[in-house]
Formats: sequence, structure tokens, C-alpha cells
Amino acid sequence: MPGMIVTNPPKAEAEDVEALAGYGTATVGEAMGRTGFLGTHLRPIQQGVRIAGTAVTVLCWPGDNLMIHAAVEQCGVGDILVVTTTSPCEDGLFGELFATALAHRGVRGVVLNTGIRDTAELRAMGFPAWSAAVSPQGTVKATGGSVNVPIVIGGQVIRPGDVIVADDDGVVVVPRERARDTAEASEAREQKEAGARAAFLEGQLGLDRYRLRETLTRLGVTYRSYEEVES
Repeated sequence: MPGMIVTNPPKAEAEDVEALAGYGTATVGEAMGRTGFLGTHLRPIQQGVRIAGTAVTVLCWPGDNLMIHAAVEQCGVGDILVVTTTSPCEDGLFGELFATALAHRGVRGVVLNTGIRDTAELRAMGFPAWSAAVSPQGTVKATGGSVNVPIVIGGQVIRPGDVIVADDDGVVVVPRERARDTAEASEAREQKEAGARAAFLEGQLGLDRYRLRETLTRLGVTYRSYEEVES
């Protein structure tokens, strides 16, 4: 089937994206019922960076970055480029020249379910990136693919215009229709955790705050002294 480039897909509202940018991936994923995580294999090339933006999706063939070139034209302010391949690939499909072009267009970062290169240059220019591999292996530009179509990474469907949140812990996708509700749920979770943090600073135990002693009893977990166990 021939590839396609979809133009002007719907996107999450900018204010909802900005609200989600204030929360970490752990908070956002928990707010959605522990969903949306794209997998432990996607790691940041930098540390201490958190971004959120709307997805521009790319489906490439392995070892071929033609469709990333096509995707740059579809990217704008506040977007995050999200790339996967039709079968596993760790070649360096993305590097500093792509990042230069994307930064000029106001793109906030890139998530690659494949390889990346020029990592030192990307860090120096402050262009955030998450990838499944780091590799200097080059690519060709010979096979058609698609831009702004639904793709799958880590079992999660990512559609153009969905919200991508990424930080040191990994990458989470928020469906565009759920962006506002997820931002509100994330805020509620942050407030709840602030209360727990204050309690823990005063010495309260999670066992008591979350009534987990009852859970231990229900599961048949008992307390025994060392002497009882050794006798």
C-alpha cells in the first residue's frame, strides 16, 4: 500500500498541552489509570529536561529516513516529532541537521522508536530527544512511508495531534480528547502527593496513611519476632 502524508490533522488544545507540561510522566500516566507509557526502551539523551507537545507521527522503513524529511514540512510550533519503523531498526535515522530544521520551526523535541546519532551536538544545541538506540549508522532515502497517521510504540497507539509528555523517566502519550481531563487529574494527584509528602516529612508511615496494615492482614501477612522465627 502506498504511503501518505496527512496535512492539518486535529490537535489537542494548546492550553491543555501547556497544563500537561507541568507534570512528570509518572503523574500523567497514573492520572490516566497507569496507561500511555511507551516503554522502558525509550531513553533520553539528556537529563533534567521535561517537554510536552502535540505529536507529528512518522512511519519509516528500516534504515530509511526519507519520511522524516517529508515530516519536517508538517511540523510547527509546539509539536514533537514521533518516529517508528515498519520493523525493528536501530540505525541512526535522526541527527543534528534534522534537529536544526525542526528547531527553526518551533518543534520541542523528538521521540524515536529507532536509532539517533549526533547526540553530543543535540545536547549542545539543547534539542531534547528520546530514542530506542544510539547509533552512527547512516541511512538511505529510498522508500515511501507515511506522515501523520496512527502509529504504535510499546503497544500504545499514537495519533497525530495526541499529546506527548517526556522526561527523565520516559515517554507517555495522552489521547488528544483526554488532554484536559488528564491535566485536571494530574493536578489532583499532585495535590494528593503533596499531602502525603508533608505527612512523611513528619514521620507518618505509608502503612498507616494508606491503611495498608489492613491489606497485610487480609493477605495473611503476620509479624513475628526474630526469636520466634529462629526457635
